[in-house]
Amino acid sequence: MNKLTVRDLAPEQLRGKRALVRVDFNVPLDAERHVTDDTRIRAAIPTLELLLDRGARVVLLSHLGRPKGKPESKYSLQPVAKRLAELLPSSKVAFVESTDSDEARAHASTEGVAKHLTPAVAGLLMEKEINYLHNALENPKRPFVAVLGGSKISGKIDVIEALLPKVDALLVGGAMACTFYKAMGLETGKSLVEADRVALAKSLLDKAGTRLILPHDATVAPSIEQAGAAHPVSKDAIPSDEAMLDIGPGTAESYARAIASAKTVLWNGPMGVFETPPLDRGTNAIARAMADATAKGATTIVGGGDSAAAVEQAGLAERMSHVSTGGGASLEFLEGKTLPGLAALTDR
Repeated sequence: MNKLTVRDLAPEQLRGKRALVRVDFNVPLDAERHVTDDTRIRAAIPTLELLLDRGARVVLLSHLGRPKGKPESKYSLQPVAKRLAELLPSSKVAFVESTDSDEARAHASTEGVAKHLTPAVAGLLMEKEINYLHNALENPKRPFVAVLGGSKISGKIDVIEALLPKVDALLVGGAMACTFYKAMGLETGKSLVEADRVALAKSLLDKAGTRLILPHDATVAPSIEQAGAAHPVSKDAIPSDEAMLDIGPGTAESYARAIASAKTVLWNGPMGVFETPPLDRGTNAIARAMADATAKGATTIVGGGDSAAAVEQAGLAERMSHVSTGGGASLEFLEGKTLPGLAALTDR
């Protein structure tokens, strides 16, 4: 990347100096306020250890949840500080209450502060994230396969349009497939369909040609609560009183074959309601196929959010080339948008 990173800082630039580090510690907590998934915390450890080893006094800045303009105790980062102290036993971790103000603006911690720091550099996690995503978009080893899932086309329109000219195949899963089905005139039953996006889906199908691939079968059930009644049907045989809640077993196999033949695989969005077995089978099949592809030398990149949660749940995160912790920012990067936090960093 053409921005400075912490690797570029000499020890004398850090020794005894405060290093303000923007981290993403927006992690899930249980009812007792214990961290239930510390993936994002652990992902920041290499950068923190590098800074500490070079004598810096590290100040971490993050957010938790979405407080509405004023501090709320349920969004306190204190449980995160406790978990970080457990992960960094040789360092003292102190927690400081912070306050918001009406003057605080968007991107203040990722971009605003950076304007006042010299140098403002990327951490090891951001460096890794950008390098993987940039190489996938600009110089992928081919075949390049993208797998997109999730519930809505609306959140993935820009990603689909950005990836279509670059990929050899774009495999679609999740409820967003049903909006494409509707555009093809197929019965979608009680499935989630974005009625206001059907025309867009049709234009994407026309534009994509054979590169955009939809599930040829679906796993359907009357409702998520009746997941035990789930069964596979052809894409043109979805019952009017049932909903597509996962890709079908045939599609899972064909998508796995496409991934096996790829040299670069980018995945964002689950194939179904992976939190509720047996509606996790399609998502798990993609995760296993990507793990196998990684072992055979492919570069595999898992987008943040639900996809990252799914590979963690399947116990396969360590078998991917890279699992993004960037969430929405990763999607924006894939869309080709300028990220304020990245643009604000010092150039090499």
